[in-house]
Formats: sequence, C-alpha cells, structure tokens
Amino acid sequence: MSLVGIVVASAVVLAVAYMTYGRVLGRLFRLDPEARTPAHLLRDDADYIPTDTKFLIGQHFSAIAAAGPIVGPILAGVMFGWGPALAWILAGSILVGGVHDIGSLVASVRHRARSIAEVVRDNMTRRSYLLFLVFIWITLVYIIVAFTDITAASFVGRQTLENGQTVSGAGIATSSLLYLLIPIAMGLVLKRTRVGLWAATAVFLPLVIGAIWLGQLVPLDLAGWFGVADLQAQRMWGVVILAYCVIAALLPMWLLLQPRGHLGGMMLYIALAAGAAGVLFAGKTVQYPAFLGWESATGQSLAPFLFITIACGACSGFHSLISSGTTSKQLRNELDARPIGYGSMLLEGMVAVIALCCVMILAQGSDLVSASPNLIYAHGLAGFLEAFGVPMAFAMSLALMAFTTFVYDTLDVCTRLGRYIVQELTGLRDRRGAWLGTLLTAGVPILFVFATVEGPAGQPMPAWRTFWPLFGASNQLLAALALLGVTVWMWRSRREAWVLGVLGLPTTFMYVMSSWALVTMVRDGFQPSAPASPVPYVAAVLLALAGLMLIEAVIAFFGPPKDSAGELAREPIPA
Repeated sequence: MSLVGIVVASAVVLAVAYMTYGRVLGRLFRLDPEARTPAHLLRDDADYIPTDTKFLIGQHFSAIAAAGPIVGPILAGVMFGWGPALAWILAGSILVGGVHDIGSLVASVRHRARSIAEVVRDNMTRRSYLLFLVFIWITLVYIIVAFTDITAASFVGRQTLENGQTVSGAGIATSSLLYLLIPIAMGLVLKRTRVGLWAATAVFLPLVIGAIWLGQLVPLDLAGWFGVADLQAQRMWGVVILAYCVIAALLPMWLLLQPRGHLGGMMLYIALAAGAAGVLFAGKTVQYPAFLGWESATGQSLAPFLFITIACGACSGFHSLISSGTTSKQLRNELDARPIGYGSMLLEGMVAVIALCCVMILAQGSDLVSASPNLIYAHGLAGFLEAFGVPMAFAMSLALMAFTTFVYDTLDVCTRLGRYIVQELTGLRDRRGAWLGTLLTAGVPILFVFATVEGPAGQPMPAWRTFWPLFGASNQLLAALALLGVTVWMWRSRREAWVLGVLGLPTTFMYVMSSWALVTMVRDGFQPSAPASPVPYVAAVLLALAGLMLIEAVIAFFGPPKDSAGELAREPIPA
C-alpha cells in the first residue's frame, strides 16, 4: 500500500474539515470580529497583549504539539495496527479534539481570559472548581512522570544501526544539556542587546544543530562514570530532568522558557517538514498490518484503550490548559480562534499521522516493534532523511534530540501550571508558595520514576510504560471535564439544541472511554495475582474526582439559565 497516498488523503481530510466544520463551529460560537477581546480590554503588554495570528498560532502549536502526538500514535499503532489508530486520529481531531480546543479558547475569552477551571467555577460551583484543580494537578504529575522517564531512557545505552553505525545515548544527553544552555544565551542577547528575534534565531538555531553533532563526540556517560547499570543511570538522568523542571518553573520566562520554546518550535517544524518530505520522496512502503485484532498482545482491548493511548493528536485535555492559560490572553480577534484553536489541533493530527508512518514502514517481525516510541520515531525519521543523503547516525541523533526538545516544552508548562495550582489551593501566592508548588509538582514524580513495577510475566517495566495508560486516561478525562464545563456554560447561556450534539456527544464519548479505562485499571490492579503498583489507587482517586465533578455538572445543567453578567462585555474594537 502507498504510504504517500495515506498521508495525502489524511491531509486532504483535515484540510476539508477545517474549511467546512471549522466554519460551522465559528458560526455556532458566534465569533465576532468586532468584539474586543481580553487582550485589548485588559492589555498590560506583559500577559495581555494582542498578538498577530501568524505568531500566536506558532506559539500555541509548539505548546500543544510536544511529544504526545508522537508517543501515543506509535504505541497504539504497534498494539492494534495502524488502521484503527489512523481512524481515531482523523475522527478525533476533527470532531472531538478540535471542538474541545476551540471551545476552551472561546470560553476563556468570553470569561475575561480566565482559566478553564475558573470557567467551571463561574458556571458550576466553587466546590467543582477545587475538585477540578486537584484533578488537573494529578494529571500534570503523571504527564511529567511519563515524559521524564521516556526521555531519560534515551540518555543511556547505545543504538546500533543497520549499517553498523552506532548512536550513543550519552551523546544525546550531552546535546540535550547544551540545548538548554543555548536558549539562556539567546535570552540574554534578546534582553540585553538590540538584536531582533529572527536575527538571533539565525545564530542560535544552527548552534542547536551543532550541539547534536558535538554530543556524539563528548558523551555524558553516567553509567560509565559511576560504574552503574543503565537502569540506575536512567534514574539519575530522571532526577536531573526533574531538577531542570524546578529551575525552569522559577526562572524568569524571558531567560529560558521563551527562547527555549521558540527554538523548540523551530525544531518541531524541522522535524515535521523532514517527516513529510521523507514520506513523499523517500519511497517507503507500508509493511505493518493495518489491523491486529480487538485485543493487544498485552491483553488490552481496543475499546477503550485505543482512545486513551492516543491522546495528543486526537484529543488532549492538556490543550484546554494552554488555550485558557496563555493563548486566550493574546487573542487579537475572536475570528482568530478558528485557525488557532481548531486549525492547530488539526495540524497536530497531521503530526500524529507522520509519527504513525514510522510504524507503518516497520516489518511486523522487526525488533523495533518492541522498542520504545522515541526510538521507533527516531529510526523512522532517520530512514526518511537518509534518502536525502543525511548520514543515518546524524539523522538518528537529530530525531532523538528533536524528540527531547518536544518533551521540554511539555515539562516546562506542566511544572509551571502545577505550581500555580498548588499556590491557588494553599493560598500561598508569594515566593514561599512558588517554591512549595514547584517542589511538589516536580518532586512527587521522583517517587514514580524510581518505582519498580513488574509486568505480567514478572519482568521489570519502565516507568513510562507502566504509567502511560494512567496518563492517557487522566488526560482524556481532563478533556471530558473541560468539555463538560464548556457544555454547561453554552447550554445555560444559549439553550440551543446544537450544544447537545456538537459539545454534548464528544463530552459523553470522552467521559465514557476514559472512565471505562480507569475502571479497568482499578479492577485489574486489585486482582490477587496483579503485581504491586500505585496505578489502581491513583485511578480510583481520579474516578472519584470525576464522579463528583459530574454530579456538580448535572445540578448546574438542570439549573436556571445563567446570568451573563459574569462574562466579558463584548464591546466593539474602536475604529
């Protein structure tokens, strides 16, 4: 089967959806080009600032499209075949994820750019707001656990390629640490000099590429230095990454996060362009089966686990935090919500399709089938680049480094958001609260990164593989809760039938699938023969929180229509 045909058809489907269903959503949400957004009404040129669409869409896209749309599609493709994974990516991003993202963004804009949790508070109760905050914080912790462990795993060991060349994990670690130093230098240049953003990019982006080459020459081999096994070295790297999370969450944004996010976004575009070019011109063919059955080799059924394994790329609750956290404060015009909220989700779906191609080109009996997703992605991307004369070892290093940069986007945002939530829950909004929130959010994951959980056959399981289903289920349930809040707001404000179909059905679907997955984890985790694991206990807590939130939503849903006084006055933009 033609790999090119599948990718082109997917791109056409997503483009048509944007031009048709995207327009429908714009009309249903009554996007008004004359209304003044919070970026205008509350402008302070710090957090609230009207931002040109082409810049804001890049910032928003790089924040939502980190490593999630790579890991999930690859895992699900290997488990169930690429056919179901592709179907969920396309249908999910168009009908569920895109609706979730634009709904969260518009709801925030109409509520003075407040967070999705505050939208819930305004339309439900303070109790539901506090429940939602706790749920979000637990979800953020497991996002950090999953991505910290999978990144640390790429910093150890050595990959031998088909041509005999090797790629050192310790070299990737060196490149990764250099990558974190380069943005600091860029931030200082931008802050202390008159050098513009794009001039600085022209200097510092090539330095990132150079760091990839240098890393393999000067590897940071913790296993060799301390005389420990790769597993111990991987855990040491996990602590280093979590320490970075603490630093990144407390440093001024201009010094690290903003320049690092910009360079990370550039790496994302490079990887996406390289993958797309490789698919079109490298001559690869589809080898992996489209469908492997209704149950994976590990005993997980396609429903519900397909829908929680692929989170980012189809639907992700994490996006509601970005849409209502930073993007809504910079939206220049309500019409921009369509390309930024809906369009970015469809573009992330395309990232997921490219990642899935790395599974499609594998032979079913390949050793890579059992490898971690970052290695499958790196091998696939390197194979695409090799067709253009890029040395396989360098291409592999580039792909692994690109994956790492995507993860830093996620870790940065999650730690900072977790800090804000702890400060809100404790009422400590000073420097003490900042330290407490940061240390809790980055410190709790250490317990899970160091945990040793056994698989069904008694073999040790990597932390990321152990907790990925829990991360996926909690992330998808977060999406359901965000959609629930948007649905209650729109129903109480408008009482129109379309709310139940366009918002209510995706809410119900995500709620059922994620809750079903969590119930399965609780049931299986408490079996007498099940290995000791924190997963069923955390799953039970998440189910309880989600159940209480649902009760609050039902009470609000059948309550009286909402007084619109709490929403943003939509004055026209002055001529």
